[in-house]
Amino acid sequence: MTTTTEATQGTTSRRTVFLLAHTGRPAAIRSAELVVQGLLRSGIGVRVLAAEAADLPLPASVETVADATPEVLDGCELLIVLGGDGTLLRGAEFARASGVPMLGVNLGRVGFLAEAERDDLDKVVDRVVTRAYEVEERMTIDVVVRSNGDVVHRDWALNEAAVQKVSPERMLEVVLEIDGRPATGFGCDGIVCATPTGSTAYAFSAGGPVVWPEVEALLMVPISAHALFAKPLVTSPTSVLAVEVQPHTPHGVLWCDGRRTVELPHAARVEVRRGAVPVRLARLHHASFTDRLVAKFALPVSGWRGAPH
Repeated sequence: MTTTTEATQGTTSRRTVFLLAHTGRPAAIRSAELVVQGLLRSGIGVRVLAAEAADLPLPASVETVADATPEVLDGCELLIVLGGDGTLLRGAEFARASGVPMLGVNLGRVGFLAEAERDDLDKVVDRVVTRAYEVEERMTIDVVVRSNGDVVHRDWALNEAAVQKVSPERMLEVVLEIDGRPATGFGCDGIVCATPTGSTAYAFSAGGPVVWPEVEALLMVPISAHALFAKPLVTSPTSVLAVEVQPHTPHGVLWCDGRRTVELPHAARVEVRRGAVPVRLARLHHASFTDRLVAKFALPVSGWRGAPH
């Protein structure tokens, strides 16, 4: 779902943008300085976390907030995130909880969630100032962990929820369920339950398919499965996926977006369904996902002649 944000002339209310940066990267510090200067020159207020402000050369007019909670984005029209995939996923946590769109600038390697690269900072500032961006909603997943039928943990993910083994010397024995029916079972290193957005992340590394973001679906991708039938599965977005860890196997661990983890109880059941709350991403241009895929993975397309006219 995409909505257009048009430039507004003569706005009298104070506009504010929240800036989140990986201050451990020198490139992020310099990029943050350039973005802040450009926004302030255009009369747009900037808000940052106090913990990050200490590492950034910021003017006194920049607002700082102490608590890293979704409420710190109150009154902000946009969240600009400078960093690699980890920082962008951290920003996604703020974006989902607050409903504020996130505009990512990639300072890492791949950065599929990012809309711009380091060399595009001037364009980023200009598009923010003129409100020349669109907002796209990305599907998330809600995750429930059950033990003996009782809910013991709830979580969510933008990319994926991964059930993984803990002991390197022993496989995790699981049974997969889709919409209340058993599908298959095997020993493996783990199972990745992913969104289309996450199809280019961990699920991709595990051998899953690349799914275009506008496709609404859920993915189940086995990790190093010891079985003849252990193929990636693509289901309806309304499906409920479940991974049951067998009682005779060692306990596992749940990772959500590679950021939040919880140890699974004995014989745990992990249920995954479409998330109730999406993450809103700000988009600057209409480049096709195919072009993004080619650029991010440096895919060989020399010799392409195009469709005949």
